[in-house]
Amino acid sequence: MTDIQRLNEMINESKRIVFFGGAGVSTESGVPDFRSADGLYNQKYDYPPETMLSHTFFVRHPEEFFRFYKDKMLIDDVKPNAAHYKLAELEQAGKLTAVITQNIDGLHQKAGSKNVFELHGSVYRNYCEVCKEPHTMEYVKNSAGVPKCKRCGGVVKPDVVLYEEGLDNKTVTGAVTAIAQADMLIIGGTSLAVYPAAGLVTYFKGKYLVLINKDQTQMDLSCDLIIREKIGEVLSKIHLD
Repeated sequence: MTDIQRLNEMINESKRIVFFGGAGVSTESGVPDFRSADGLYNQKYDYPPETMLSHTFFVRHPEEFFRFYKDKMLIDDVKPNAAHYKLAELEQAGKLTAVITQNIDGLHQKAGSKNVFELHGSVYRNYCEVCKEPHTMEYVKNSAGVPKCKRCGGVVKPDVVLYEEGLDNKTVTGAVTAIAQADMLIIGGTSLAVYPAAGLVTYFKGKYLVLINKDQTQMDLSCDLIIREKIGEVLSKIHLD
């Protein structure tokens, strides 16, 4: 039996599947990741990306922050890939109960997934820091320099979790509950190197733990199945009974 056949068998046997994904899920759609050879962390800027994506940098250098954010993080012209569509299909079929993602690109929702926990926020939500007025992603993208609130003039901040900021409690609680109740957890496209997000997978106590990732992770020894291929290519071969 091949790894794909084994995965297919596990999925058909399971009733409460949760998917936990990272940047590798979106790279097949053309969204750059962070840590690969041509990822954002290996490109040259006046400041390291980790610095520019910190809360301190956002406060002290808003012009530089938004220049980088609009150039590299605000990607809105990409489409979901086979992984996104298969996960939405599994949810629609009543097999998958939640998608937990570290991505901020909204591609899971574009593909049709409904129960999505966005641990690091979304580029599609933006709020005035002063009056909390919501603004669209297009508004932020098309604003000159630092986007200002059309109601009160305050700075409009993307609803994305920057370095030095904590995760949203409600989102974390929902994700932990979903993982704890799952009978199968599929981890895909993530190095499991970013905390506290990566720590959530330790709440899984179900039957099947599957990892679909090109590189090794800290969870390898705990997995029932590891597939080192592109996640879209893997999930596109899954067929429900």
